[in-house]
Amino acid sequence: MPFKYNIPFDLDSPERTIAHQKIIREKYFLRKLYEEWYQVFTGVQPQVPAGKMIELGSGGGFLKEIMPSVLCTDILELPTNDLTFSALEMPFDDDELSAIFMIDTFHHIPDSRLFLSEAKRVLKKEGMIVMIEPANSCWGRFVYKNFHHEPFDPKGNWQIPPSGPLSGANGALPWIVFERDSDKFKSDFPDFRLEEINYHTPFMYLISGGVSFKQVFPNFLYPVFRGIDKLLPAISKQLSMFMTIKIRKL
Repeated sequence: MPFKYNIPFDLDSPERTIAHQKIIREKYFLRKLYEEWYQVFTGVQPQVPAGKMIELGSGGGFLKEIMPSVLCTDILELPTNDLTFSALEMPFDDDELSAIFMIDTFHHIPDSRLFLSEAKRVLKKEGMIVMIEPANSCWGRFVYKNFHHEPFDPKGNWQIPPSGPLSGANGALPWIVFERDSDKFKSDFPDFRLEEINYHTPFMYLISGGVSFKQVFPNFLYPVFRGIDKLLPAISKQLSMFMTIKIRKL
């Protein structure tokens, strides 16, 4: 396909993520979309206690440019990391973190229960987890099941089969834990309160080409497409591809 990027690296290799970093920074539509998502994180900062904030699975992103104080982390050894570790075993003391940010990371974590237990340990009282993840809406489910390489199984459980850090995934995992099994989440993690689930972004990521395809439309059309992208989820959340989830430690 003429508009597809030819990236000669394995999906789970650091080199692949480094290639994604370059793509995200250079593509106008995609960079603008990330900037909007990062504004969600900056908006959370006044709502949490003062202290250390981290991004899990920073990967190809550039949150550090927007929030210089945030520690950018990943399980892969990347030159842009402040720290390298697994989300299931974080190198922080109890009650040390004010916020944990994630974009498209939760659905790659192999054991949701272990992660939530670890997050509960390291977060301060009133600290937050804020994640932007795939949405199990009618439109999102159609796109992820038919046009995306990652598994998307709404019938799955809180774990995903062992695999590589990027190849191992279930795009429906956030919906499973925080919507389908919301009663179980509340019962098993009474120290957490689910504050918000907001569905959004039906088309902009697709139009941008993501990290696999080249941007087709000229940069000046971004406001037009972004306006449409904001209007549709207001009509119905089923017209969304992503959702923002906010969780607070009580």
